[in-house]
Amino acid sequence: MEVILKQDVTGLGYKNDTVKVKPGYGNNYLIPNGFALIANDSNKRLINENVRQAAHKAAKIKQDAEALAAKVGDLTIEVGTKAGESGKIFGAVTALQIADVLKAKGFDIDRKKVHLKEIPKQLGTYTATLDLHKEVKHDIQVKVVAE
Repeated sequence: MEVILKQDVTGLGYKNDTVKVKPGYGNNYLIPNGFALIANDSNKRLINENVRQAAHKAAKIKQDAEALAAKVGDLTIEVGTKAGESGKIFGAVTALQIADVLKAKGFDIDRKKVHLKEIPKQLGTYTATLDLHKEVKHDIQVKVVAE
């Protein structure tokens, strides 16, 4: 079944994308919750018209995302956490903690846009990806240190 996404859905696609999903997922979750529309001809025409009208806005949003990625640059942030003597931390470092550190440094990035390639469970340096836009992704280094 093909659906048109009305908003970004993590792991599936971005707003106005046409994606193939299983019928149960589309009919029982995406469509009732307002995340998607059935991809029939009239809905496709409607979405194409909306995309055409919003193209200049989308270019501005992409430009802002690229500017933010350039401003962040090769930033390495430090996240302090409690750790044992062997270097193993209690719990894990989450996207929320990284977003809070970024906010303290002056970058207003939502926690949902921070993705960790591997969940930090030891002291050390890890890579986090900032999903700033559909086409703009930026990697930063996260250094997990003991408090």
